[in-house]
Amino acid sequence: MNQTKSSTNWSAFSVLISVFFFWGFVAASNDILIPVFKEAFKLTQSQSQLVSVAFYVAYTVGSLLYLAASQIIGEDVTNRLGYKNALSLGLGISALGTLLFYPAANMGSFELMLSGLFIVGLGFSLQQTVANPLAIALGSVQTGSQRLTMAGGINNLGTTIGPLIVSFAIFGSTTSAKTGIDVQSIKIPYLVLGLAFLLVAVILKFSAIPDKPQSQESESNSSDADGRTSALQYPQLLLGMIGIFVYVGVEVSTASNMPAYMEKDLGFPINGIAPYISLYWASLMIGRWTGAVEAFGFAPVAEKIVKLLAPYLAFGVFLMVNAIAGHELSPFYVYGLIILILIVADMASKGNPARMLLIFSLLGIAALMTGMATTGMVSVYAFTSVGLFCSTLWPCIFTLAVSGLGKKTSQGSNFLIMMIMGGGIVSWVQGLVADASSIHQSYIIGVLCFAYLAFYAWKVSGILKAQGIDFDKKISGGH
Repeated sequence: MNQTKSSTNWSAFSVLISVFFFWGFVAASNDILIPVFKEAFKLTQSQSQLVSVAFYVAYTVGSLLYLAASQIIGEDVTNRLGYKNALSLGLGISALGTLLFYPAANMGSFELMLSGLFIVGLGFSLQQTVANPLAIALGSVQTGSQRLTMAGGINNLGTTIGPLIVSFAIFGSTTSAKTGIDVQSIKIPYLVLGLAFLLVAVILKFSAIPDKPQSQESESNSSDADGRTSALQYPQLLLGMIGIFVYVGVEVSTASNMPAYMEKDLGFPINGIAPYISLYWASLMIGRWTGAVEAFGFAPVAEKIVKLLAPYLAFGVFLMVNAIAGHELSPFYVYGLIILILIVADMASKGNPARMLLIFSLLGIAALMTGMATTGMVSVYAFTSVGLFCSTLWPCIFTLAVSGLGKKTSQGSNFLIMMIMGGGIVSWVQGLVADASSIHQSYIIGVLCFAYLAFYAWKVSGILKAQGIDFDKKISGGH
C-alpha cells in the first residue's frame, strides 16, 4: 500500500472531529438536566429518563427519515448532498432544536424542552450517519477503527467538559452550596451552543473535507458479487445492530441513573454530582485516547510507551478541567489505579476488535456487579469505571458489523446509527426497574447488556472467519 493511501488526511480529519465534540458535550450534559428536571417538574425516576428517550430515539427517527428521503429521490441522500453539505445541514437542524430551550424555560414546559432535545438529536442523526464512515474513509482501512476511536476521544473531551459547564450555568459557582433549581438558567448555555453549531456548519462548508471521498476498503472485502441485495442480509450487521442498541444503552443508562443514586442513596447534593459525571465520561476519553494510539503509526516500542502514557494524559485533562472549576481533586487520585486495568486489557486484546469487545464486556460486567454489591464511594468508582470499559466498544462493534459489506457499508452504517435509540430505551427501562426496586439494584439491566456484547464478540468472530475475514491477519498485515 502506498503512502498516499495508507496515511490519514489530517487536515480534513481535524475539522471533522469538531462534530464529535458536540455530540459528547450535549449527551453528557443531559445527565445534569435529568436531576434538574426531576426536581423542577416533580418527576419519577422513569419519567426523568424521558430526557434520554427523547434525545436518543431521535437518532432512529432521523435514520428512518434519511432512508425515506433516499427512497423518494432514488439516491442516497448523502451522495446527493455531498458530505460537507450533509454535515452542515445536520448542524443547522440541531441549532434549531437549541432555540426551543428559550420558550420552554419561559413557559416552564418539560414537553417543549424534550422537543428541543429531540430536534437536536435529529440533527445529530444525520451528522453521525455521515461522520462515522467518513472518519474511516479518511485514511487506510487498517487504521479506520483507531481513527474512529480517536474521534471518540475528542467526543469524550466534550463529555468531560459538558457536565461542568452546564452545571455551572444552572447552579452558578461550582463550589457554591446553592441547591435551588431554576430552569430559566438553561436558556443561555443552549442558545450559545446553537450559535456554535451554526459557526461550525459554516467552517465545515469551506473546509478540506471531500464532498464524496473515495472508499478505501479493499476489493477483497467488496460484497457486491455475492448475491445479497441488502446490508440486512449480513448476520454480522443484524447482530451488530442489537450490539449498538445495548452498548449505547448501558453506556448512557449507567451515567444517567448515577445522579439519582448518588443523591438518594449516598446523600450527595445535586450540584456536587457533576464532577463524578464528568469522571464517568472522562473515563471513555481515557480509554479512547489509549485505543487511538495505533492510528499514529508509531514504531512498536514507541507505541507501547505511548499506550502507557496516553490514558494518564487524558486523566490529567480531567483533573485540570476540574481544578479550573474549583473542585477538590483528592477523591479522584485513587482512580489512577483503576486505569491500570484498562491498560492491561488493551494490551491483552492485541488490537483485535472482537477480542477487545469480549474482554471489555466481561470487565463491564465485573464493574457493575461490584457496584451493586458495595456501597459508598466504592460503588461510585465501580459504576464510574464502566466508562473505561465502554470506551472502545463503539468502534469495535461498528467495525465488526460493517466488515465485509463492501458498497453496502453506507447502508449498514445508517442501520447502526438507527440503533442509538438504545441509549434512551435502556435508560428508561432501568428507571422503571429503579422505581420498582432500587436504583442501586437496577444496574442489573447493564449487566444483561454487557452479557449480550460478550456473546456478540464470540459469535461474530466465527461469522467473519467464514466470510474470509480475520482481524488478526489484517492487523499483522497492516504493519
